[in-house]
Amino acid sequence: MNIYLYYEFLKNFYFKIQNSNINKILIAISGGQDSICLIKLIESIKNNTNLNLQITYIYIDHQWKQTSQIQIQHIINYIKSCKDYIIIYQIQHLPYCETEARKYRYEILFNHAINNNYQLIITGHSLTDKIETCLQKIFRGTSLNGITSLNHNRNIKYNLQIYRPLLNISRDDIKWFCQHFCLPIWSDITNYYYNIKRNRIRYELIPYLKNYFYRHIETNINYFLKISNIENEYIKQNVIKIYLWIRHKKNIAINHQILKKQHLAIQQRIIYLFFFHHFNLFINKDIIHNILIKINHYNYNDIPIRISWTIKKIYIEKKWIYIV
Repeated sequence: MNIYLYYEFLKNFYFKIQNSNINKILIAISGGQDSICLIKLIESIKNNTNLNLQITYIYIDHQWKQTSQIQIQHIINYIKSCKDYIIIYQIQHLPYCETEARKYRYEILFNHAINNNYQLIITGHSLTDKIETCLQKIFRGTSLNGITSLNHNRNIKYNLQIYRPLLNISRDDIKWFCQHFCLPIWSDITNYYYNIKRNRIRYELIPYLKNYFYRHIETNINYFLKISNIENEYIKQNVIKIYLWIRHKKNIAINHQILKKQHLAIQQRIIYLFFFHHFNLFINKDIIHNILIKINHYNYNDIPIRISWTIKKIYIEKKWIYIV
């Protein structure tokens, strides 16, 4: 990261806060280089602008390491030197599982922000995190919506957003920044455990791809994700428009006669949105596939079709899909 990028971050962050009329911010941190870089940048904004910001840092300790207490003290000391507040959550009896840990962290983060009326959550995710998340999701089998889920801005609820200002900055640039300003990075030994898939991607897969396929692979994947995000947002907007058009005005139902005239990509997303909107549940892709086969072969005068879903029944009858 050069000085130009430093000022570019300040400009973008200032623009974000000023235009959104935000003053109460919760910043999720660890002791690693991404978080320490983020703290330095935000403190620079706070001290060199006229923004009236109420900033609180939050650290979630899984207590997996014997040095957890020392690391917490290190973070507390650094935040005290910045004259800010920090909230510490300590999780007990959590199995050593990367996916479960991330889910639990976000649950704590969102609940704390909502209960204390924060307007913005900031995390230190970098470009490297973005690339690793993309690769992990591709390996598991995902959609266009899945690979673009880690982006700069996301609305959690009406008056709460999550913001990732470092998302286009690589770990190498962040490391340079931390060294340039002599920032106190805490080296986390769990980042080198190869039984964690993300660490294998970071230290084995991506270097291999750089050495034997293309040196600038991170830049290229990032470009692909930017284009994919634009296309995904376009599809989302069309899905919402059509969903509002075909849903029943009173009942939990949508018009499948109009739905089946749409492209398959639109059909799938509308079915997904229909169930999530009414039940706040992610419907299984096999059930979506089954529903689409049924409605695309269903005629107006055919007998009703019933599909089992949890304790409910999905009915396809005349021109409606509805839930009983």
